[in-house]
Amino acid sequence: MATNQVAESAVRVEVKNIGGITEASSTLPPGVSVLTGENATNRTSFLTALMAGLGSERASLKGDAERGSVTLEIDGTTYTRTLERQGETVAFGGDPFLDDPELADLFAFLLENNEARRTIARGDDLRELIMRPVDTDRIDAEIDSCKRERDEIDEELDRLDRLENELPELEEERQNTKEELNSTREDLDSVQDEIEAFDKDIEQSRSQKQELETAFQRVRDAKSELEDLEFDLETDRTTLEELESERSELQEKLSTVDEPEESPDRLSGRIQELRDRKRKIDDTISELGSVISFNEEMLEDEGVSVELADADSSGAPTDELLAADEMTCWTCGSSASADEISATLDRLRSLRADKLDERREVESNIDELSEKRSNLREQRNALEQAEDRLETVESDIEATQERIGDLESRIESKEEEVSDLEAEAESIEVGDHEDLLELHRESNELELRVENLESELASLDEKIAEREEAIQKRDALEADREDVSQRLTDLRTRIEDLEAEAVEAFNTHMETLLDILAYENLDRIWIERRQERVREGRRKVEKTRFDLHIVRSATDGTAYEDTIEHLSESEREVTGLVFALAGYLVHDVHEQLPFILLDSLEAIDSSRISRLVEYFRTHAPYITVALLPEDAAALSDDYTYITSVD
Repeated sequence: MATNQVAESAVRVEVKNIGGITEASSTLPPGVSVLTGENATNRTSFLTALMAGLGSERASLKGDAERGSVTLEIDGTTYTRTLERQGETVAFGGDPFLDDPELADLFAFLLENNEARRTIARGDDLRELIMRPVDTDRIDAEIDSCKRERDEIDEELDRLDRLENELPELEEERQNTKEELNSTREDLDSVQDEIEAFDKDIEQSRSQKQELETAFQRVRDAKSELEDLEFDLETDRTTLEELESERSELQEKLSTVDEPEESPDRLSGRIQELRDRKRKIDDTISELGSVISFNEEMLEDEGVSVELADADSSGAPTDELLAADEMTCWTCGSSASADEISATLDRLRSLRADKLDERREVESNIDELSEKRSNLREQRNALEQAEDRLETVESDIEATQERIGDLESRIESKEEEVSDLEAEAESIEVGDHEDLLELHRESNELELRVENLESELASLDEKIAEREEAIQKRDALEADREDVSQRLTDLRTRIEDLEAEAVEAFNTHMETLLDILAYENLDRIWIERRQERVREGRRKVEKTRFDLHIVRSATDGTAYEDTIEHLSESEREVTGLVFALAGYLVHDVHEQLPFILLDSLEAIDSSRISRLVEYFRTHAPYITVALLPEDAAALSDDYTYITSVD
């Protein structure tokens, strides 16, 4: 392949057995490289070989070859793509420039069958194509994760608010408890001083005084045990009330919930049937795409026409491959006219579009049934969990009632024990018996009160310390919530922003190019982004649409809206190319692939091709375009021209 200039940072391309090329090599410098020649000179084969080296799998082996390869040398690094025939398919291997070629296939490799160009030409769903590379499922999962994280932080912040609101009351309670404790200690000290004074006055034996003190200690110990039992009884009675309330709620819930009428397992079978059907549709779509792409390329490179028998979903999409214009078919040797072949290819394209619609419908049904199955499983699980919980609650109620009965019996016994111990203490005779007995009884009560107040104060100190420590985390939590909210906002708007950017990019570039290309009476082509409610299965959901608007001027200067069907072929091709360019820019394809490849521009006149290529060169470091000689003649002399395939 001969070139008229080579730059230092040029890309070296070597091709073997790709499309119609047996062997060829070339060097593509930065800027615009023009592949110029008549039809059937392997210009498209070279572009598809370059696509393969860059990562695409939309290339074919030469008809008589078992293996082929493309080698690229870019910035000192070598990338290799291999193709090997395996039965009726071709296996791709090697280490190409791109790991994932989806973006490039859609928005950088702009050959005749490029999907972005064809989407405009056919009036298909523009929004679906521009958003196809976006992993919306992953974004939705991230949104759900952020929502959960935000809700957890909100719950924690609400808890901190409650703790903070409780602090003044707790601190006041602590202060009151301290004051009461100090007062009670003073009362206790006073009573004990009086007891000591009595002890000095009475002349009974030490053993009598010790006996009295021991008796009252037994009373204190018994009362302390009685308080513990009463506390446990109150706790269990509260627990019993909560369990009985929960039992009532569960019984009411179970009485209103019916067993699911439909089995999730039955739905699983229907879902599997739909998935099997989708796989078959995918296979048909893939086969149709391969046949269409292969024969479009053969028509371009070999000057051969193909007739494909009408295909349906139950059989192969093609039965015959025939050569036209008195040329021998590469498969069967028959012949057909170019018009017949073009019509058949149009039918195949229409069939593929129908299959794509059918796949979308099947996917929608799968989603609907999967959601229904999930709801049924949740309903069944909720029912089973409620039944299991009711059984547990019934058991807990029975156990709690048994504990309450046991505690009531033990309290009754302990009350009798306290009464007996008090009677025993009162029976001990000492001097000034009644006064001393009363002082010991009062001391006993005060000591118990001091113990309880000390325990209560310790508990309050712990609660306040816990709340103060937790509240210190508020600033960090609020910062975390702000971060999560920002992430959530970014995720929610990522799809909307991308849609808006795509529309803005298309509208801006379309307006600029229409001005540059100066189509007669074509005032404006623009995309409107709007929301509409559509039915998916049994549900209606909000969907975004990209509506293409075309504004023309009548002879009297009046503006009116036209349709895509009334655009000239040249206008449609330019619109498709601009749509692809918008995708190239919005998805930042240039960051991973500095190439745009252009082919099949014959519908556009040479002067406009020149201005179009000049416009594209400002958006990608490497532009490679295949043109007929008469079209190439209108382009700048500063470009690199490749005139033959060696």
